[in-house]
Amino acid sequence: MYEGAVQDLIDELGRLPGIGPKSAQRVAFHLLQVDADEANRLATAITTVKETVRFCARCFNISEAEECQVCRDTRRDPTVLCVVEEPRDLIAIERTREYRGRYHVLGGAISPIDGVGPDDLHVRELIARLDDEGVQEVILATNPNVEGEATASYLSRLVQPLGVAVTRLASGLPVGGDLDYADEVTLARSFTGRRAVD
Repeated sequence: MYEGAVQDLIDELGRLPGIGPKSAQRVAFHLLQVDADEANRLATAITTVKETVRFCARCFNISEAEECQVCRDTRRDPTVLCVVEEPRDLIAIERTREYRGRYHVLGGAISPIDGVGPDDLHVRELIARLDDEGVQEVILATNPNVEGEATASYLSRLVQPLGVAVTRLASGLPVGGDLDYADEVTLARSFTGRRAVD
């Protein structure tokens, strides 16, 4: 245990996701060693992001304006909506430069163990967008884990009766991976999602 402000800093850093006690201590001591200008730039960046960044009124992506950059882009296909769990998932898809539709960020996944149900996510807003925006296809891009699969299944049952096509991102073996390192679920999914060779 350290004194006062140092221990307070370590404690606060330790609350961040992915930062354990040792990492929090390392970051705290790094901040003690840098010059004041560098530490102040970090503090200013944190304060600024908390004051200026909000969630997009349409898709719930992060934005500094009422609507995010993706929603404001008139070149996007408004008839295709990709549903993701978090804004970072949206960014991962954008990096591929393959998708030109719009997005809807749920704000998480259904997880009864964690007390997260459909009412805790942006599901009502998703359903409202389908009719309001003339959406013809919903791509479910939730994570391929238990929570993501439960969320995709729930959304599929909710959306399909509305006459909107529902698709799911393909999943299976990663490029460059070895079969003997793949788990059973991934291998099974690879067989289910197989396609003809061109």
